[in-house]
Amino acid sequence: MTFASIPPMRRHSRSVSAEVAAHLERLIISGELRAGDRLPPERELAASMNVSRSSLREAMFELESKKLVERRQGRGSTVADISRGAAQLYGNLADLDVELGYATELRDLVEPRIAELAALRAVDSNLLSLDTVLTRSHESLPPEESMRLDIEFHTLLAHAAQNPLLVTLCTMTTEWTQRTRTLSHRTALGRRISIQGHEMIYRAVSDRDGAAAAAAMEQHLREVREISTPGVP
Repeated sequence: MTFASIPPMRRHSRSVSAEVAAHLERLIISGELRAGDRLPPERELAASMNVSRSSLREAMFELESKKLVERRQGRGSTVADISRGAAQLYGNLADLDVELGYATELRDLVEPRIAELAALRAVDSNLLSLDTVLTRSHESLPPEESMRLDIEFHTLLAHAAQNPLLVTLCTMTTEWTQRTRTLSHRTALGRRISIQGHEMIYRAVSDRDGAAAAAAMEQHLREVREISTPGVP
């Protein structure tokens, strides 16, 4: 039987179970672990990550509660299909004329609320995951990698809000706003503005300040729109 390969984990100062959950969550959301991948047995996975089985078990319970993994008796753990809900909802909307403007409007309505809820509900593993993405983000990255980390940040933030329906909406708006995101990452200035917006959002979420997180997201979306407008250098 073939199991997914788990890369090494960065160690922080927070709880071990939170570190494990954050590491696996990031691998799932970034696509390094794909839907249907079977995770190694608990004993092997704990040994490869150099953590205790109790810490791993606690992390796996958290990932299961977030619907990122599926655990079945006698079958072990597999990575859940987190895009399935979005695909189903998108299919239900297939007859509608979904325009970029509509998706942008939806994003303006939903994402500040996501940021607010993330500030109120995020657990340590969520903060670690967001911090890891910010650490890897900088304006000298190629546009494609910068945009990939941008999407990863917003997706992780939606997971931190602890509401699967908001994750689905975030996934859908990501698909519908690819062109806008591409434009916002085409220059070093655009990438820098995007990263600065993410840092403001993260600080508010880390401070557990819901109002500040929502305001930071509103400002971030406004700035992204400005740098994405055709004709802006």
